Amino acid sequence: MPQIILASSSVYRKELLERLFLEFTIVKPEMEEVRNESETAYETADRLAEEKAQKVSNQFKEAIVIGCDQTAEYNNIQIQKPLDYERAVSQLQELSGKRVNFHSAICVNYNKKKIFQKKVVSFDVKYKDLNLSEIEGYLKKEKPFNCIGSIKSEGLGITLLDEINSSDPTAVIGLPLITLVSMLKKIGIKINDR
Repeated sequence: MPQIILASSSVYRKELLERLFLEFTIVKPEMEEVRNESETAYETADRLAEEKAQKVSNQFKEAIVIGCDQTAEYNNIQIQKPLDYERAVSQLQELSGKRVNFHSAICVNYNKKKIFQKKVVSFDVKYKDLNLSEIEGYLKKEKPFNCIGSIKSEGLGITLLDEINSSDPTAVIGLPLITLVSMLKKIGIKINDR
């Protein structure tokens, strides 16, 4: 089996990929994740996932490389990672009671066989009506400052949500496994045929 590389430094994506019982390596794509002003959130996720996969594929030409990215938008404005406590409080106050669209992009590149696949899995999340005490209590416990939308739905953040509407529940965490399994199968890697 060819080497499989996850082009991501995300602990959560690593944990998701481990569910498939595949041997894989992690290589962080050393690149700046910049949003172009003219792009939609969907387009940003799609482009960045591809750029991450391509960057690592250029270094490991024999490997199957998986690149991912996730963006979100509310009122046609891209939501950024808050990066600190104050901005997270402000972001959760803004998103309280609102529906937010997320886009989880995946790109699988296998240079050796010239196989390139990508897809964006979009879904929406409805935040509960949150008061300041709930927001502050959550942020002090989970500290999701590097998470878009100031929430870790795979953790305590689930308590801040009314709904998650997704065709692939793992897309919410940032690596759509249903899509990935289909892509790997097209390359010839069947997860349960061992």
